[in-house]
Amino acid sequence: MGSFDRLFNRQRGLHEILGGGQVADLILWRRKNLTVGILLVTLGVWVVFERSGYTLLSLISNVLLLLIVILFLWAKSADILNRPAPPLPQLRLSEEMANEAKTFICTRVNDLLSVSQDIALGKDSRLFLKVAAYLWLISIIGGLTDFLTLAYTSLLLVLTVPAIYERYEDYIDMYILKGYRKLCLLHVKINEGYVSKVHNWILEKKKLS
Repeated sequence: MGSFDRLFNRQRGLHEILGGGQVADLILWRRKNLTVGILLVTLGVWVVFERSGYTLLSLISNVLLLLIVILFLWAKSADILNRPAPPLPQLRLSEEMANEAKTFICTRVNDLLSVSQDIALGKDSRLFLKVAAYLWLISIIGGLTDFLTLAYTSLLLVLTVPAIYERYEDYIDMYILKGYRKLCLLHVKINEGYVSKVHNWILEKKKLS
């Protein structure tokens, strides 16, 4: 399928559009164990918050307290009984992952600031209307659910929709473009059949008056 048969006539693949690094690998399930782990952990956190009534601060504090107590007692008993210490991995964020995350966040924040500046200075009315519509939609969704459920649902969509799209990209692009072309034809027919007639009728009325 050529670039003109792709959505937005794009030349690059989805992996490259998402940055082409570890973040893109995570979103597109190139690192399945990590992606599944994130989904399961966030699902567990969501269930705990929804069912137990915990707040974020109290849950984190209790989990950390339990963790350090277990590790401390394990290390002390291992020292007394001449047993091996707890097998902790090296708790260190790699420089490569940190740089990729920094670049990804910096690019998105700069794009957001550029869009905000254009809207604030009134440079793009269409963009203003789009952003206003999105914010209004978010406001409606926010009124229907709580922040935690919205955050988990958003994460679930981010980690599933791009991967499904990449897998069935040709079929999805084909059907969306077909639907778009049919809508364009429908728009032309409506414009020729009704809008033009109404416009001509208004002009005739103005001439007669």
